[in-house]
Amino acid sequence: MKKVGIMVFCTILSLGCKEKPQEAASETESEPVAETNVEMTSETEWTVLFDGTSFDGWKEYLKDGVSEHWKLEDGAMVFYPPENREQGESYNLVTDKDYTNFILSLDWKISEGGNSGVFWGVKEDEKYNQPYETGPEIQVLDNERHPDAKAGLTHQAGALYDMEAPSADVARPAGEWNTMVITVDHERKRGEVVLNGEKIVAFPVGNELWNVMVSKSKFADWEGFGKFITGKIGLQDHGDRVAYRNIKIKEL
Repeated sequence: MKKVGIMVFCTILSLGCKEKPQEAASETESEPVAETNVEMTSETEWTVLFDGTSFDGWKEYLKDGVSEHWKLEDGAMVFYPPENREQGESYNLVTDKDYTNFILSLDWKISEGGNSGVFWGVKEDEKYNQPYETGPEIQVLDNERHPDAKAGLTHQAGALYDMEAPSADVARPAGEWNTMVITVDHERKRGEVVLNGEKIVAFPVGNELWNVMVSKSKFADWEGFGKFITGKIGLQDHGDRVAYRNIKIKEL
């Protein structure tokens, strides 16, 4: 009987020892999930659109290359409007590449009383003279001095221009850098704007809610406005000095 008892005891002890490695393996298997989440938000997914040293990947709308009105200064692209501009002449920048679903991050600095904007979904076609004829705009503005700021909240810095107003005025004064992150996601039918770390605008894209929003704006009867899901990113020449830097994009 003693021998049987000893054998039973050893068997139980052996089974207990075998279970421990299985528990350790289970804990190990859960770790890659956390690692995957970290990788999904890593810097490696960003593509630099402007590194501060050249205009590679950019051109002026309906033109080849970039004119002398855009200059490279201290890691930024700076637009100096011409003093004598021919009627109808403009110097808007657009990317060489088209984008559909993305997160776009950039810094902007506007001059006193200045106005500019960031477009997406721009269709580069001679049928359209300006990027704003097709591309929706996130406003870049000196809220304190430019008269557009008095034309309604949907015209202020960070707004989806003439359609969705920012929930708060978090723009820094003219001459100071602002960081803006724009998300456009047609898969989830949503877009948003984060300015200086605060989410200030959310809007629908690519659905009936978008169409209703456009129908209530100045763009209601514009044939090509907001019609192109895939298009270029654009930076606006609105006749005022403006600077952009640290431009990068993450495709979704």
